[in-house]
Order: sequence, then C-alpha cells, then structure tokens
Amino acid sequence: MDYKDTLILPNTSFPMRGNLPANEPKTYEKWKNSSLYERILKNRENATASFCLHDGPPYANGHLHIGHALNKILKDMIIKYHYFQGEKINYTPGWDCHGLPIEQQVEKKIGKEKKEILPKTKIRELCRKHAQEFVEIQKNEFLELGILGDFENPYRTMEFAFEAEIYKALCEIAKKGLLKERSKPVYWSWACQTALAEAEVEYEEKESDSVYVSFPLQEDALKALGIEGEVSCVIWTTTPWTLPANSGIALSPTEDYALTKDGKIIMASQVEKLCALGIVEQEILKTFKGSLLENTHATNPLNGRDSKIILGDHVGVGDGSGCVHTAPGHGEDDYFVGLKYNLPLLMPVDDYGRYDDTLIKEGLFFNPSEFVGQFVFDTHARIFELLGSHLLHHSKIRHSYPHCWRSHQPIIFRATQQWFIMMDEPYTKEGKTLREVALSEIDNTRFYPEHGRRRIRSMIENRPDWCISRQRDWGVPIAFFKDRRSGEVLLEEEALQYVADIFEKEGCDAWWSKEVKELLAPKYSSDAEHFEKVHHILDVWFDSGSTWKAVLQSGRYRSGGYPASMYLEGSDQHRGWFHSSLLVSCAINEKAPYKSILTHGFTMDGNGNKMSKSKGNVIAPKDVLKEFGSEILRLWVAMSDFQNDQRISQNILKQVGETYRKIRNTIRFLLANVEGLDKLDIENFSQIDLWILERARNCFLNVNKLFSEYEFSKGLQELIFFITTELSGIYLDLCKDNLYCNAKGSKIREASRSAMAIISGRIFALLAPILTYTINEALEHNNSKALMESCGAKEGDVFEILYLPMPHFPSPKIDFEKLLNLRGAFLEQIDLLKKEGKIKSTLEVDLMVLDEEISKFEALNLWLMVSAIHKEPTNEVLATFSVEGKEYKILKAMGKKCPRCWQFTSQAEEELCARCQEVLK
Repeated sequence: MDYKDTLILPNTSFPMRGNLPANEPKTYEKWKNSSLYERILKNRENATASFCLHDGPPYANGHLHIGHALNKILKDMIIKYHYFQGEKINYTPGWDCHGLPIEQQVEKKIGKEKKEILPKTKIRELCRKHAQEFVEIQKNEFLELGILGDFENPYRTMEFAFEAEIYKALCEIAKKGLLKERSKPVYWSWACQTALAEAEVEYEEKESDSVYVSFPLQEDALKALGIEGEVSCVIWTTTPWTLPANSGIALSPTEDYALTKDGKIIMASQVEKLCALGIVEQEILKTFKGSLLENTHATNPLNGRDSKIILGDHVGVGDGSGCVHTAPGHGEDDYFVGLKYNLPLLMPVDDYGRYDDTLIKEGLFFNPSEFVGQFVFDTHARIFELLGSHLLHHSKIRHSYPHCWRSHQPIIFRATQQWFIMMDEPYTKEGKTLREVALSEIDNTRFYPEHGRRRIRSMIENRPDWCISRQRDWGVPIAFFKDRRSGEVLLEEEALQYVADIFEKEGCDAWWSKEVKELLAPKYSSDAEHFEKVHHILDVWFDSGSTWKAVLQSGRYRSGGYPASMYLEGSDQHRGWFHSSLLVSCAINEKAPYKSILTHGFTMDGNGNKMSKSKGNVIAPKDVLKEFGSEILRLWVAMSDFQNDQRISQNILKQVGETYRKIRNTIRFLLANVEGLDKLDIENFSQIDLWILERARNCFLNVNKLFSEYEFSKGLQELIFFITTELSGIYLDLCKDNLYCNAKGSKIREASRSAMAIISGRIFALLAPILTYTINEALEHNNSKALMESCGAKEGDVFEILYLPMPHFPSPKIDFEKLLNLRGAFLEQIDLLKKEGKIKSTLEVDLMVLDEEISKFEALNLWLMVSAIHKEPTNEVLATFSVEGKEYKILKAMGKKCPRCWQFTSQAEEELCARCQEVLK
C-alpha cells in the first residue's frame, strides 16, 4: 500500500519563486490606484504615538541613480517600521525644482544665444516645464521601489503657494534684522556667473602659479625700522591675478620677523626655507615683532599704489613668507582685516572672470587698458613680465582648490553686492545670535550616528555669514523694493504681504512680468517711480531650507507637525540641507525643524570605487528592478551598514537574492503548515515548542529594539540567523514528522502549528517595513485565521497588520544549551557515518544515553531525529562520542522501518509502527 496519501503534507499556493520583476509592478500599480496613503492615515487616526519624516527634496533633473534608491528605501523602511509598530505616520515626498542645473539643461536645449534674448518669464516657463517633466519621471521611479507616501499630493518648491511660503520665510528673517545687503567677497562661479554657497563648492586638485613678490617699503616703514636704503616686504600668493587689487600686507601680531642682509623682510622662522629657494640671503641683520610696522606702508610694484602694513590673526606659520598679500575684494580674511584697517576694497573683475574698466578708473596697472576684458587666469605671464625684478621666485604647485559643483571649474573670490543672513547679530529677547541659537539646538537634536553632531556643530561654529543671493533666472526672487531716494529697503508688513499674496496666486514669475506699480501695495503705489526692484534670486539652499515652513506648518499637506521627527539624507547634507534648514528655522522660530537627524553613506561599486559612466561601473535602479526586482534592492539596503559607504554589484545583489530565497522558502513552509489553523492552541506546547517560542521572543525583542534605533543591518542579521538556523534549520525540520505523520487535530500537532503561527505573525510584521511586497503576497496566500490574529489583524493585506510583542510562555524545563551542544556533536558523527556509507538518515540509528538529566527529556529522539533512545547498548555500535564528559553511543536501529513515517520503530518489515497504526484508525 502507498501510504503517501495518508500523510498531511504541507499545502500552500504561495509560490517558491517570487518572479519579482514581473509581479511587483502589478501590486505597486494596485497600491498607486487605491488611495493607500489615505487608508494608512485612517488606520492610525486614533494612535497616541506619531512619527513624521520630512522629505529632503531630490532635485527634479534626471533619472534616479542608486543613491536615490538607497535614500528613499531607507526612508520608506523607517516610516513603515513606525507604522507597523502602530504609530501614526506622515510622509509627504517633495522635489527641489529651482536652481542652476535646470537652467543649464534649458540652456542646452535652446542654445545660449537664444537664452540671452528671451525674456526671463519665457526662460522660467521652460525651466518649470523641465522640472515638472522630471518630477513625474522620478515619482513613477520611486513608486517602482515600493515607496509609500502621499505621492498624490507631493510638495514642489515651484508651486505658486510654495514660492510664496519661501518668500514669507525670507521676509520674516528680514524683519528680525538678520538680513543685510553688503559688498563682500564670496565664492564666485565665473563659469555660471553666480555666487555660490559653501555647500556648492567642491575641492579638487588644481595647478597654480606660486610666486614670491617684493613690495618696497615706503619712508614711514623705514623710519619705524630705524634704517635707510632699499628694503622690501616679501609676499607670497598663488593667485597673482589678485595683485593689482592689493591694498595691504598682513603680518602676524605675535611672530618674530627678520630683515635679511639683502634687504628682505619675512617671518624669521621662514628664513632658512626661503634662503634654500634663493629668495633671501641667510644672514639676518635685525629681528622685530610685526607690530613695529603696523600702519606703515609699502608700494605695490604693479601700480605704485600704497599697500598698508597691518596685523592679522589669520597669518599662519609655515606657509609662504609670513607677509600676507591682502586684497579685501578677493578673500574672506582679507575682507575682515580690511574692515578693521579701513583698506580700500578693490574689485576689478566682472561676472565672467574678466578684468573690467575698474583697472583704468583706479589705476591698478601702470598700463591698465591692455588687461581690460582678459580672463584673469590668462594674465599671469604678462603680470610676471611687468613685475620684473620684483618677481623673486615662480613655480607651479598642485593643491586643493575650490571648484564650482556644477561647472567643475575653479572659482574665484570676488566682492559683489550680495544679501547675507547674519550669523552674529543679536536678535532674540535674550540677545542671542543665530550662531548661538543654532548651536544650542544641535545639542537638543538626536543624531544617527552620533558623530554627525560634531560634524554639523563644527560647521556652524566656523561658518561665515550666509550669502543667500544668486544672479540667475530660475528661482524665488529676493522680492524687495529699494527706495531710490534713501537707498533703504522697504520692509513694511503691508508691502511684503502684498507681494506674497500675488506670488500665491500667480507665482513669483510676477516679479518679472509686472511693473513696480502693480507689485507695490496700494499704500505705496503713488510713489512707484521712487522704487526699484531687487533683481537677485534666492540660493536654492534657502528654498529647501525653508521647506519645513511650507510643508509642515502651512496646513496644505498631510505631512505631520513641526518640528519633524526626523530628517534623513546623505552625510554630505550636514553642510547642505540639514545646515540650511537649521539656520532658517532658528532664524524664524529659534528652534531646529527636526528632533533627529539620520545620515547614510554613498554608493560605490563592488570594489569600493565611486560610480561613473566613464568607468562603466554605474548600476541604475531600473536595471536592478529588471533583473532582480525591488525586494532585492530593498533587502540590500536593509542588510547594508548604511551609515558607511555602500558597495553594490551584480555579485552582491546575487548574494542578497540568495538570502531572499531562504527567507521566502521559510515563509512558504510556515504558510503551508499553518494552513487552515483557525484557533491558537497554547495549552499543549511541547518542550521543543517552548524552546523555539523562547528563542523567538528573545530574538524579536532584540531585533525590534535594533530596528527602533534604525540598526537595520544588525537587527536583520539576527533575524535571518534565527529564521535560517534555529527556526528553519532546527525547529521546522524537527516538526516535519509531527506535522506530516501525527493525526490531524492531535494536540501535539496543533500546538506546533500554533507556535508557527505565533512566530510567523511577528516575523511578518518585522519584515513588513523591508519586504512589504513579499509579506503582502504571503498574506494573499494565507488561509489561517490564527496567523492573521498573530499579525494583529482579522483580515486584509500587509497594511492591516501590526507588530505585537511575543506573549510570555513557560520556559522549557530542560537546558536546551546542553541539548544544542549534544545535537552539534551528534550531527558531526552522523556526517562521518554518511560519508562512510554506513547510513543514509538519522532515523536508521538509535542513541544510547548515560547522562541522567538528558535521558529525562522525553522528546530526545525527536530532537535528534533518531528512532529510539536507550540506556543500554541494544545493537551494533556505529560510533562513540563524548559531550561535557558524558559518553554517547550511536547504535544501529533496533526496529524495522515503518513504511509510512520511515522511523525504525516497527515490529516487522512493511508493518506500520504503533503510532501510525493509531493514526490510521
């Protein structure tokens, strides 16, 4: 007789293969069309705890790259984690839509010449259209990753009401007295013709001219030194093009200076080094403190103008000559020390990095006309000729130099009229500055990882005033009016609100399309002829830095409250979005816009190299989805230590796919064996059931704690170990005999199925934030009310489940650590016996046990999957081994093989064992 039909074999419609690339899009499309965000808000409307993640807006320009996928999946996992914990969640995705990169793309399409003749409103229309196109593209690409959020009502910084909110944020800062217009050196991209924020500057290697130049001392300096004859200060610079704008030479107030025998003045500590270069002679005639020459003068050899000798704390020891060339129009330190000494601020360079006619007006060369219109970097050779004998040394050096993040061209420092948010202006009731308030708020913020706090803190401590103005077309205007009569900016509430109302209805294109009279509040319109518009636009970092106001406080979005529970971006945003958001929020509300900050690293190829198209090592999300599916990409994110840089490659994704397969197969086995289980039986657990339930409880407690701290890789590692090693590798394997061979409805079988349902519910809820699609698919194939109950729901899809802590059950009465050690040693012997061809299965053996404690365990034969346990040798000894000083013997099984359960416990060949006979009755 074939007894196979008498076994209760596992049964489920959940397929072994996920076929993710083909099946995921169908589910994601269904979610997209089902008002899912509304449902999850409704599901948690009565929740006491809430979590709001405010989205750092990706830039609406181009398709998603793997870094976008890492970022958005990580956000999605965290949002869903809080959701499946029963919390109210809010997530409004958003896009940064203004700024130079979009403008550059439009310029490429229409041509630079055409762009220069088109009206600003037309250029802005094209930019808006370009941004909108990529918002839609990126939105659909995010949805393909299984991302959950309010994608039907996202925020876009170019929406009319949003532009009005950005402008209102600017107005509030202005009214607090923190906004000032002044001429100050800023990072200037001559390639893009705009000022740059610190966050828009990248440091790259550059070859520069390094020169030492002598500036002859004038009579007052010689008199201070008490000498006569020809004496010069030796300056050093790597930007010779700034020499015409020199108006000072800075010395250290604390260091000693030396007058060498050949009439050169340098820092005393530099004499030996400069002597080796042939710049000065070794012999020192006199040493003195730099203060001796304060407020005396040298002469600029390029133009004969005065160069005042001053003192500056910024003068370093070790580089150059210790006599610092100072051009207040071309450097931050130069600017501030120039203010102190009232030095002329000369800036003879136009937007394109070319000398302008300031050279002629100010007489900055002896023959200035030959330089007007020349690009400054191209003038060095001629400047060296004009310096003649004053050029003491020239060499080429390679050094780290600031470059424009978009054009990748070296920038220049250039003083222009710009708008600044002041870092050190007292503005609170207590007289605190923006720097002080921001630093205080950093201390009140939770950081993941913690060292992020030090990083942003040092940036805030050392940053200059924030230059927020740009000289481009596509952005929110600094929409202020200047009174031509007084030069004052009109900051009256009524005037500002009137402009904001226009922007809300028509967008800020109105700033360019309407006349001054149309934009002025009625109270001021009669004086329209006396007012002029400010034509700068806002730095896009101000746009994104004020999104908390437009999204979290405006009431237009279902996005949660202010401050947000979390901001989450790449670690580069310490100097970018985290930074600008902190300053805007502290300027307006005196508090941070976030309670916590989480950062992740960057994506690298499998060898740890930066991805680039030229190297051919780029992995695009769409290619991963096509070959592997989004679940594999999501699992890769969860398994990665996201706080550091992440490696991704075909081989890495295949390894992740193998882990996914193990998880999926375990889920399939669980579903198959809880099939039809409607009620939990928690009264009849065996000792083995109690062991796995205790192990599950300890595991899930720890995993959930790690997930709550966003340590997904550590938590998942522990969960996967439990699933593959303890649950699947031991417990489910042991249960097969019970599940397949015992009577349907028997207490021991129903208890094990109940243990599986209880464990499955928690595994599903813990994995749901990561493998949302897979858990949803599993629930579609579930046919167990008990499993659904363990998922915290009566029915429904994945978004109806809830993580419930494991209930307490009695601890096992026996020491399972000893049993695990015994199992390990036993299986080593079994492997040897199999290799020797003596047995094919553990059921072919019995075990002789002398340990009294172990022998009391009634289910020892099930634990080891042997046919019987004996205290005496009953048959041929196949192997002997010891565990903790106790000897065990593996014996050839005494009984005959049962044709139904295959245990060697029958009395005769082809006869059913007693258990199977009872079941078949």
